[in-house]
Amino acid sequence: MAATAIFWYSFSLIFFYQFHQSHSQQSYLNNKQLDCNKNWTTAMGFVCNGAAKSCKSYLTFRATSTYNSPVTIAYLLNADATEIAQINNISDVATIPFGNVIIVPVNCSCSGPFYQHNASYVLKSRLETYYSVANETYQGLSTCQSLIAQNDYDFRNLLVNMEIHVPVRCACPTSNQTAKGFKYLLAYLVKSGDYYEKIASMFNVDVESIYNANELSSEQIIHPFNPLLIPLKSELNIDMINTSLISPLAPPPPQLSVVPVSPPSGNKSSRKWVFLGVGIGVGFLLLILLLGFLLWFFRYRHRKDTLLGGAKNDDDKKFDSESVDVYKALPEKESQSWSEGVKYAIESLTMYEYEELQNATGSFAEANRIKGSVFRATFKGDYAAVKMMKGEALEEINLLKQISHSNIIRLSGFCLHDGNRYLVYEYAERGCLSDLLHDQNKVTNRYGQLETEGYSSSGTLNWKQRVQIAYDVADALNYLHNYSNPPYIHKNLKSSNILLDGNMRAKVSNFSLARTLNADNQHKDEESLNLQMTRHIIGTHGYMAPEYIENGLVTPKLDVFAIGVVILELLSGREATRHQGEVGKVGEEELLYATIRQVLEGENVREKLRDFMDPQLRHVYPLDLAYSLAQLAKNCVSHDLNTRPPMTEVFVTLSKILSSSLDWDPSDELEHSRSLSHGR
Repeated sequence: MAATAIFWYSFSLIFFYQFHQSHSQQSYLNNKQLDCNKNWTTAMGFVCNGAAKSCKSYLTFRATSTYNSPVTIAYLLNADATEIAQINNISDVATIPFGNVIIVPVNCSCSGPFYQHNASYVLKSRLETYYSVANETYQGLSTCQSLIAQNDYDFRNLLVNMEIHVPVRCACPTSNQTAKGFKYLLAYLVKSGDYYEKIASMFNVDVESIYNANELSSEQIIHPFNPLLIPLKSELNIDMINTSLISPLAPPPPQLSVVPVSPPSGNKSSRKWVFLGVGIGVGFLLLILLLGFLLWFFRYRHRKDTLLGGAKNDDDKKFDSESVDVYKALPEKESQSWSEGVKYAIESLTMYEYEELQNATGSFAEANRIKGSVFRATFKGDYAAVKMMKGEALEEINLLKQISHSNIIRLSGFCLHDGNRYLVYEYAERGCLSDLLHDQNKVTNRYGQLETEGYSSSGTLNWKQRVQIAYDVADALNYLHNYSNPPYIHKNLKSSNILLDGNMRAKVSNFSLARTLNADNQHKDEESLNLQMTRHIIGTHGYMAPEYIENGLVTPKLDVFAIGVVILELLSGREATRHQGEVGKVGEEELLYATIRQVLEGENVREKLRDFMDPQLRHVYPLDLAYSLAQLAKNCVSHDLNTRPPMTEVFVTLSKILSSSLDWDPSDELEHSRSLSHGR
């Protein structure tokens, strides 16, 4: 079977190569590099069909916080730093502002049936994958498919300090192009807001030559970080480019690690006084922090002694009388478990008395009910959310007390009273994402007042806010899967469990179903996928992955599936499940995740995607990035869990889409639309 597959793959490569030799064009990548599980031929490289087997070629690279000088960029791309400096009119060690485009000359040669420039890269983190190296580090100048094909290391066994071969995409002009006077090809990295006419104006070339070089037409969408070949008639330097049309990318999104750029050297005397001033300021700050800590410590000890009954030597008075009543009402084993759990939780959480919660919530008044058993509370002028639980809560308490992440809801305290558990969380002013997306009529503000104008529908969430929310959720899940100790699967991600603060930043909540990953499997190959089984299937229809519903299979890919559904909600404004036909009629329910494949496959993808998008956006969004986000969601909700990307890959992709979205200007979309209408 494997031999047959290899034969047909080799045959298809040969056929594709022969076809393109006769056709004399290069196929546009068209986001095929995002699906590492498919060996797209176009993702392997540009076909070696030119008049020459080797030539001088050009790349574009956008400066990052790490690769921000000719020397560092040359090191990454295996290029000549002096040539990079000369062609861009800067010095070898000049610091390039973040996001600025740099022209990189390279030697391009045939390697088998494909052109490529050879570079190498040493893995620096255990979280790096072929996908992240190709699409993040090399910005789409390589692909995960070509990295997998040209490296001996299995993608599941990549380790820190491994050196991998990186085939960089480049090409030489075809005979047809040389006959028209083109001598060089440049691989330009498209960014959000670019369109054919704008790119042609950047490099002073005919737009038809770009269509022909990439086998594209004016109707086809181009995507960020997909190299677009630009034919050139002479050697290139930065002065020949209309740089006014090349706006730099926005700064990296929040919480991405950024290496700071060293400040320029100045007068030594000035620096001395600056350092002296900073030293005094830091010393003063440390003194304030020390005094604050001592004050907190003594108040904390006083409060803890009060909560524990103030009797350190009396075992019968370890907890307040209300808590003792709870223990008496519980079976002996559960009482002992809760006693140990409460003592453990006290070390880092505030233990409230029931009267405090009553006062803070107005005796749990209906006006303070947020949703279900969650109430808004006020403690000394600060808002909080109080959740009443009747079942077991120790696991959620122990999970949240040891997690610190800005996109995960923070647990600050709890209370035990009459057999109920009350958990006190930070307050998310804008409520849950599902209400904001799907409830067109009522949304409450932070004071519990009903708002019906200007803030009553998904229209309040613009494109950038939606992408930011998706990024925040992926950041939280990536942290749970890879950085928390022990790692966790959320298992119950849905839009109603995503809360929004006053700045519309997302916070993942409700960890009642969360499950730890098997620590023994953390460093095994990905085939194990930390497999766990359960007979207790619980969740929300429309968010649960097929393997969980059918076989009770629990893996991190459950969360990947669920975030895919959430992304589709953000794109479409629709609910995860939608009733079709007559109310109450069985079998007429539409699953949102089942519709995306029909949207992205077949003909008229542009029109189908526009129809799929939330009308509340009023077409104010970058269609190319919407396509990229929809494609990511489609991969996440794949029926086969093995073809779903890991959460690290989802996070990396969303970070790129967010970076492009922050850089996107709605006026670019309007200008693009006008350009297309004039062209017709």
